Amino acid sequence: MTTIPTGLPGADLVASGIAALRRGEVTVEALLVTVGEPRLRTAGLVISPPPPLEHSPEISLYLLIGKDYPEDAHSRYNALIRRLVSFERALEHHARRDNDP
Repeated sequence: MTTIPTGLPGADLVASGIAALRRGEVTVEALLVTVGEPRLRTAGLVISPPPPLEHSPEISLYLLIGKDYPEDAHSRYNALIRRLVSFERALEHHARRDNDP
């Protein structure tokens, strides 16, 4: 699947992250997609590899969020992960629905 179905929760974040990865950028959205890469790839999305990271994608994401929001990095990180999981579930449901006869 090369296009992201519209209307799925978090689709905007994932689309932005995929585009950033294609450009070789390290953004919050790109790191979020990198965190979800195994499940997103299994669901059919084409994900470019991230640039080399000093830490795991999860730690890199948390640290990047913390640069802009040091007081509430934890809650922002958790909110982004929840949006990612919602997107993954919706994408898997969408893929199953499209494959049902």
